[in-house]
Amino acid sequence: MDTRGYRLGYRSDIEGLRAIAILLVVAAHAKVSWLAGGFIGVDVFFVLSGYLITGLLLQEIDKTGHLRFLNFYACRLRRLLPALLLVLVCTCLVAAVTLAPGEQADQAVAAATASVWLSNIHFAFAKLDYFSPGAGSNLFLHTWSLGVEEQFYLIWPALLVWALGAWHGKGSHDKRLKAVMLLIAAISLSACAVMTRTAPQMAFYMMPLRAWQFATGALVWLYFNSPTTDDPSSPSPRGKSIASRCAGWLGLLLIVVSALWFDTNMAYPGWRSLLPTVGAAAIIAAGVRGADAGIARILSWSPLQAVGRVSYAWYLWHWPVLLLGGTYIVTDNPGYRAALVALSLLLAVASYRWVESPIRHQARWTVRPGVTVMVALVLMMMANVACISWFNATSKWLNSPIQQRYAKAHVDAPVIYAMGCDDWYHSDRVRVCAFGPRDAAHTVVLMGDSIGAQWFPAVAEAFNRPGWRLLVLTKSSCPMVDEPIFYPRIGRDYVECTTWRAHALQQIAAWRPDIVILGSVQTYDLNQNQWVEGTARLLKSISAATGHTYIVRGTPHLPFDGPNCLSSQRWLPWQHSQQGECDAPAFDKQGNDVYQWQQQAASRFGNVSMLDLNNAICPDGECHAERDGIVVFRDSQHMTASFVESLSGEFEHRLKLTYPLDQPTPAK
Repeated sequence: MDTRGYRLGYRSDIEGLRAIAILLVVAAHAKVSWLAGGFIGVDVFFVLSGYLITGLLLQEIDKTGHLRFLNFYACRLRRLLPALLLVLVCTCLVAAVTLAPGEQADQAVAAATASVWLSNIHFAFAKLDYFSPGAGSNLFLHTWSLGVEEQFYLIWPALLVWALGAWHGKGSHDKRLKAVMLLIAAISLSACAVMTRTAPQMAFYMMPLRAWQFATGALVWLYFNSPTTDDPSSPSPRGKSIASRCAGWLGLLLIVVSALWFDTNMAYPGWRSLLPTVGAAAIIAAGVRGADAGIARILSWSPLQAVGRVSYAWYLWHWPVLLLGGTYIVTDNPGYRAALVALSLLLAVASYRWVESPIRHQARWTVRPGVTVMVALVLMMMANVACISWFNATSKWLNSPIQQRYAKAHVDAPVIYAMGCDDWYHSDRVRVCAFGPRDAAHTVVLMGDSIGAQWFPAVAEAFNRPGWRLLVLTKSSCPMVDEPIFYPRIGRDYVECTTWRAHALQQIAAWRPDIVILGSVQTYDLNQNQWVEGTARLLKSISAATGHTYIVRGTPHLPFDGPNCLSSQRWLPWQHSQQGECDAPAFDKQGNDVYQWQQQAASRFGNVSMLDLNNAICPDGECHAERDGIVVFRDSQHMTASFVESLSGEFEHRLKLTYPLDQPTPAK
C-alpha cells in the first residue's frame, strides 16, 4: 500500500482559483482602494479546502474501507507547519528589534497562539475586529484563517467516518453524507448570520460558524464527483459543457462583484459571504467536467499557476512584510506598498522552493506518521514556549525609566473615563459627569466622542471659576453628526450611538446651558451632505436652548502611534538613522474638507462658532509626537491629558474672543 497517502488528480483550474484568492487578499491588505473587499479570498480558500479534503478522505475510504487518521494528520502538518514556523520565527526576530517594547507583548501573545493554530480563538475572545484600525497593527492577524483550517482538519475526518456509519438504514453512503453536509451547512450558516449581528467577532473567527463554507466544498465533491452523477438519465455531455461554462463564469462574476462591492464598513460574514462561497463552489463544480473550456481555461493561464503554487507561502509572508515595512518608512505611497508586496512574493517563492516543497514531497515523513505527528507537536510546543519567553522579556524591557515614560503616556487620558462617563458601545444610557456646584448660575456642557472628551482638562481649567458648573457627556466613536454609522470595530451599525446622542441632546435642551462644546473625530465614513446636514440637524435641536455652541475642529491624525514611535527610537537607536521621524503633517484633505463642511452647517446659526486649535497643537503645520518634554499624543489620534492641560490658557483665550466668560449672559 502506498504509505504516502492518496492524492487527487491535479486540476489547473483549482490552482488558478488559489491564485485569484491570494491576489485578492494581498490587494486588500495592500490598500488597493477598489479591491477593499479582497478579504473574501479567504472564503474561497475555505471552500477549496472543504472540496479537496473531503475528496481526499472519501477516496481513501472508498479504496481501503477505512481511514488512517495519523497518516492524514502527518500529511497536513508536513504541508503547513514548516512554512508557518519559518515565518513565525523570522517575523518574531524582526519584530523584537523593530517594534517598541510596549508593542511587542501583544505580538508575542498572538504569535504564541498562532504556533499552535489557535490564533482565531485568541482574536475572537480578545474582541479584536478584523476590520478595525487597531487590528491592522497585529503581525499575526492573518493566521486566524490558518487556525480555522487546522481545526477543520482536526475534526473533519472523524465527522466523515461518523456520517458514513451513523445510520444503518437503506440508502447509499453518498445520500448519508449529502444529508449530513446539508445539515451542517444549514445550521452553521444560520448561526453565522445570527452571530454576525450579535457577536460579529465570533462569527468571523470561529470555525463552527465557518463550517458551512467547508461543507459547501464537500457538497460540490459529493454532487459533482460522485459516480452516481453519470447515470444514463443525466444531461448530455454537450448540455453539461454549456451548463459548466455558464456556472464557471457566474462563479467568477460573484467573486469579482464581492471584491469590488464589499468593504470594511459592512457586517461580515453573514449573508454577504454567500456570494464568494457560492462563486467558488460554482467554479470548482464547473471544472469537474469542463477542464478545457470556459473559466477553467482562463484559470489555467501559466502566470496564475505560478502564483497558485506559492499561494500558501505568500499568504504567510505578505502581511508581516507589509506591517514591518511600514515601521521603517511611514507613508501611504502606493509604490512603496507595491515594493513590499513584491518583497513578500520573493520571500514566498524562496520559502516554497527551499522549505515548503522539499519537505512536502519527502515520503519519509509519512512512512512513520506517528513519529511525524509527535515531532510536529514538539516543534509547535517549542515555538509556543519561545513566544511566551519573548512575552516575558518585554516586561523586563518596559521597566527602564524611558520606556516607562512612554508606556504611561498611553494611559494619560482624562479622569472622566475612570468616573464612568463613557460607556462606549456597551449601552445607550446617558451618563453625566458633573463638576462644580449644583446651584451655579451658569453651565457649560462638553459633549462628544473620545476626541471631544480629550479636551476635558482644558475645559475644566477654563471653567474652574466661581458661578460655573461643567457637565460632561461622551460616547466613544459616536460622531456629533445626526447620522447613523456603521462601526467596524464591533462589526455592525452603532445603534447605541444613535439612541444615546438623541437622549443627550434632549438633556442639553432641558438644561439650557450657557455654553456647549462639541467635538468629534474627522475621519468618520460620512460624505459631504451627511456632514453638513447631519451637523445642522444636531445644532438645530439645541441652538434655541443654548447661549453659544462651539464645534472644536477634529485634531490631526498621526500615521503612527505617538508613544510607540518615541519608544522605538529609544529602544534601538541605531535602527533610526533619520531624525524627527515621529513627525507628521498637521493637515490633510479629509480634515480640511470636514472642517469646511462643519463651518457650512455652523454658519446657519447665529450662536454657533468653530474652534480651531490645530495650530496650537501642531505649530507651523507640523505635528510632533513630543514637544517641550511633554508627549503630545497617547496613540495615533488622541492627545495626552497632560498636553491638553498645557493648552488650557490658549483654549480659554479662544473662547473669550467670542464669549465673555467673566460676565456671561445666560441663555433664557
